[in-house]
Amino acid sequence: MSEHGSKAATTTGVPAGETRRDFIHIAAATVAAGGVAAVAWPFVQQLAPAADTRALSAADVDVSKVPLGSEIRVLIGGQPFFIRHRTPAEIASAKAGDTAQLRDPATDDSRLVKGLDGNLNPAILVTSGTCTHLGCVPVGPAQGSVGEFGGWYCPCHGSHYDTSGRIRKGPAPKNLAIPKYEYSSPSMIKISL
Repeated sequence: MSEHGSKAATTTGVPAGETRRDFIHIAAATVAAGGVAAVAWPFVQQLAPAADTRALSAADVDVSKVPLGSEIRVLIGGQPFFIRHRTPAEIASAKAGDTAQLRDPATDDSRLVKGLDGNLNPAILVTSGTCTHLGCVPVGPAQGSVGEFGGWYCPCHGSHYDTSGRIRKGPAPKNLAIPKYEYSSPSMIKISL
């Protein structure tokens, strides 16, 4: 029998001290890695946003207060959002036409979110209020200018959006973005950043 740490070979051909030494090295490295993780965790956690910041990054909006054919604008975390209560004519206009020919093709239904009952509510459209060209805020029915397609118009560079927030004319490359939102009741939505 060989002594601990000796270089004498055992019946398997592996020096007896090597297996013990390997175990000690692996155990020490594992404990050290766990210690580093335990020390690093609080530093990583402090990089997460505070609870008050997270609270400012969402808003509940009562969509029943939006007049038919108009919109309200809300600021969440310094970003504008449009909540529009579309008329039956605006809904029909948004559903009509060949969306495949658009610069940023999207159907009207793909720009809506299902309610609690699992059905789409085409009367309520929620979009980002930032023009996709240079970040301006387009004007809409509340300001008296809906552009050539009845939706929104960005007077800075002439982008025209339809009643579904899709780009129809002008330099904007994309449709108005659809934010992350969900229905918390038939008349309440929660918009989150």
